[in-house]
Formats: sequence, structure tokens, C-alpha cells
Amino acid sequence: MTTHAPAQPIAQPAHGFADKLQMQSRLFAELSRMFGREAPLYDKSLLVNRVCNRAVCDLLAQRHQGFSITDDEIDAVSGERHGAVRIGRPDEFRWVGRFFAAFAMEPHDYYDMTIVGARSQPVVATAFRSVLDPDHRVFCSLLQTDYFDPATRARIEGLLARRQVFSDNAKRLIEKGERQGGLDHADADALIREGADRIFKWTGRAADHTLYTDLCASGFKIAADIACFERHHLNHLTPNTFCMDLYTAAMKFCMGEMDEPTFRLRAERSLARVLRAGDADFLRLNFKRLARERIDAYQPAEPPAGAAALQVDALVARLRQDDLALHRMKHAGFKDFTEGPSEDTPVLLRQDAYKALTEPVTFVNDDGTTVEAEHTARFGEIEQRFYATTPKGRELFDRCLAEADAAREKDPGLPRRDFDAYESLYAAPFRAFPKSLPELLRQGLVYGRYSPTAQGIAARGTITTTDIHELVCAGHARQEGLRYEDFLPVSAAGIFASNLNQYGTRSTAAAKPVYTRKALEDILGRPTIDSEAVYRAVEAESLLHVYERLGLMDRLPPERRAALKNDAEALAGVPGVQGR
Repeated sequence: MTTHAPAQPIAQPAHGFADKLQMQSRLFAELSRMFGREAPLYDKSLLVNRVCNRAVCDLLAQRHQGFSITDDEIDAVSGERHGAVRIGRPDEFRWVGRFFAAFAMEPHDYYDMTIVGARSQPVVATAFRSVLDPDHRVFCSLLQTDYFDPATRARIEGLLARRQVFSDNAKRLIEKGERQGGLDHADADALIREGADRIFKWTGRAADHTLYTDLCASGFKIAADIACFERHHLNHLTPNTFCMDLYTAAMKFCMGEMDEPTFRLRAERSLARVLRAGDADFLRLNFKRLARERIDAYQPAEPPAGAAALQVDALVARLRQDDLALHRMKHAGFKDFTEGPSEDTPVLLRQDAYKALTEPVTFVNDDGTTVEAEHTARFGEIEQRFYATTPKGRELFDRCLAEADAAREKDPGLPRRDFDAYESLYAAPFRAFPKSLPELLRQGLVYGRYSPTAQGIAARGTITTTDIHELVCAGHARQEGLRYEDFLPVSAAGIFASNLNQYGTRSTAAAKPVYTRKALEDILGRPTIDSEAVYRAVEAESLLHVYERLGLMDRLPPERRAALKNDAEALAGVPGVQGR
């Protein structure tokens, strides 16, 4: 059975253009196949993730009578949610933005990675994704050559000026789609092939070995990865896991870094946590394709005693099969700890990774001679998404994370020496966070989406409260949390640092330049979307809908009604929102 989601044919709507969201899914399926051929360990990590997600779903079926997920549905929700590419020139960055626009992926937010303290890198970035309920996201960073001293900058820019990543055909297809408002089936397939066969493909070929070694020796490994290679090769693709701790333990077990007794202990503990946390809100968060009515129809059930342990028995038997003997493959090990919140705090996202692989590279000199060398940059990330935080929630998260990181840094060897002690130490600061969605919403720490119930509509005219949480408790409205769909710079910087053994860089320019969102938007030729405004707008729009259907608009204080309408208007004119 393939570890990749099947590439579905692209539908041809009545107007003759291929559906952009289906194009997006097809693109990621092809990129996954491409990356799997380039890095076989990545393909195996996909299979490990699928096996772990299957175990989680089988256990959830024992808690929710009627819940079942087919193998195809597992594939659909276990695949790539995130990718990362690094770009060298401003004109290349604009072409990348225009390429992703053909797949209904718009730039979200601005990330200045030159100002993240000890983890700073010479890049600024944005993340391309669809606006509402996206499945895929690509983080695109742009090298800032003025971060370097004039001589190094000239060497980098001179080398970058010689390459052409986008073919004439790719540019023609992008421009055609912009003129027409879309691409037909054949052109859509052709643009997908350009992405997988050229633009984002690893070739193992580079130029100017001297510049490469000079940059690496100075600590600028990311700059070397951008400047010297001939394509915008994928740095990583990131599948979606339902249980980060189960996946990381399974990978370490398969890679020969964890013995069976330890794995059994970790896996059983992780699955027991899934049973405790895996309520209907968990299902709505993780299974966006399941209709709300289907989830609401599941009946609660009591799993038998030892359900998690029995699932671990089956998991061990599967992970011991030859196709998952990752210890026989070349690898650099797995990270010691997961980035993000503690395992019991369902906000933002958690990330982990197997470490970057060392791959052979052929450097071609100007005189045609070659240098056979090695390059270490591409790694295997995994993520688990949770709820999007409000500004209040993000402020609390940042405080908790800073305290947890500081505690870890006092004893960096603790995760390897005593993981249980480390887990307790790291979780302690996050006790300030509620652990359930209703309480997170009630305290205003995460964003929600609300809808009226039939009971509430029937009671129209008799309802007096406009407190949304009271309306939910009374059965007049439903709630769900908005899933976080964006990039988390601090966690990502930790992933980069541990993978490249490079913990930040300092500018070598006479004075470090100041970088701005406006400058990046000028390069893109379009504004970046404020993801915070979108989360706020989705929540506001849903609240207005509830109040309207329940006959409560006149009961809202005028200033509250005006604020909600103002927030909801942020969705107007945003690409990808109309006609949803």
C-alpha cells in the first residue's frame, strides 16, 4: 500500500478551469512523491505516521461508538500539511508567489527571522496557504543579501544571478492563469509537473564550492543552502499527526534509538492521554472532513480496561516488520524534544523532526571541473495542529514557553537522561492554560466558530442573554475551536537549530539592516494577509450569524455590534473567501 495519498484527477468546472483547491492537493501529492524518491527515510516516516494515526483512530473508535475511518481517509488526513523552500532573489520570490496563487494559496503574515535572538537567520518570510480551513501551507523564506559584508554579498548575488529556476514554460502557464482567472485541465497538470519536476526538485548539483565552504565555516549554513544550489529544493515536507508523542516514540523505536520496553511505556502513556483528551472537540479539530452531524451522532462508549496496552501490542508488531526497519537506513537520529507547548496544552502547534540527512552534492566550477562533497540541510519534520490563540492567549503562551525553555536550558541533557522528569519540568509553566476547549474559549484564549441550534432558533423571542457561552450551555448555540493554520517562528527556529547544529547568526554588515513587511509585499506585488485578522473575522462573522438567527441583535450593546461587524468585514475582498 502506498504511503502517499492517491493523486486524484482534477475536476473541470463548467467554466472550463480546473478547481484550484484540487490542484493544490494534486501538487502536494506530487511533491510528496518527489520528496519520497529523493529521501527514502521521508517515505518511511510517512508510513510510521500513518501507522500511528491508524492506532489513534482505532482507539478513538472504542470511545465513540460509530466512529470509523477508512484507510483512504487516514491517508487524506495523515499527509503533508506544511512545506518549506528557501529563495535567493527577489524576482524569484515574486514568481514563487505567483506560482502558489495559481493553487489558491495566498501569502499570510510576515516573519522576520533576523530578529529571533540567538536563533536568528538571514531571511525574511511569508507562508502561502488558502484562507479558510486550509490543508496545505508552504513557508517561503527570502535570503537577505545585505545582511552580509559587501564582499560576501557580492559573491552571493553574483552566483544567484546566473541561475534560472522558473522555465519559460512555467512563466507562460502562470501568466496565462492570471489572464484567464484559471487554467484548464492540461495546463494545470503541466504547471504541477513544473513544480515537481523542476522548481522544487533536488538535483544534488551546486556551484562555487569555495563560497559554500566559506559560508558554512562562518555559520551561515542556510545561506549556503540558498545561494549555491540550482533549484528551490524542498527543505522539508511536514505530515500531520494526531499524537505527536506516539509518533516520535515510534520513530525512535524504528530508528533503533529506543528499546522496546521504553517504547511500550511511552506509547501506552500517549494513547491513554488520547483516550482522556479524545472527545468530540478533538474529533472536530482533527477530522475537518467529518460533518458536524456525523460527529454529534456518535454515542459515548467506555473502552475496555487495558485498551491502550492492547493497541500498543498491535503497534509493536507492525513497527517490527521489515518495511519499518529504519535502523538499517542511513539517518542522523531524532530530535531530543518536541518544540511548542506541553503535550497537554492544545494551542498553536507542536513540531518535531528527524535530523537533517547528509547528502552527496556535485559542485560544478566555472571551468567545468567538479568537486564531490556533502550537504546537510533537509530533514523530516512532523506537526500536530491545535487551536488558534487570541492575542491574550498568545501572550500567555509566549510567557509559558519562555519559562519552559529557560528551565530546559538549565539542564540540556535532561530529555535524554530522564524524559519523565523533563516532561514534568516542561509542562509546569503551561499549567496556566486550561486544557479543554470550552474553558479556553470561556477565558478568551482561543478563537471559536459558533452556530445556532434548532433549539435556539425555536426559542427565538424568549432568549434574554447575549453571552455566547451561556447560549452554548443552554443548547441554543454550538461552538468549535478554530484550528491554528500558520507558522510558529520560535518553534521552527528550534527545529532549524537542532538539525543544522547552528544556533543563530549575526549580521556581518557594517550595520544590520532593518527589514519590513512593506518591503516584502513590494517584492511580492501583493499584500500579505493578516492571519490574526482572519481568525478574528471568522469568529465575529459566526457570532453575528448566531445573534441574527436567535433574534438577539437588538440586545447587543451598539459598540459590541459595531466591533463585531468591523472585525467580520476583514474577510471582504480577501482572495479565496468569496463563494465559500
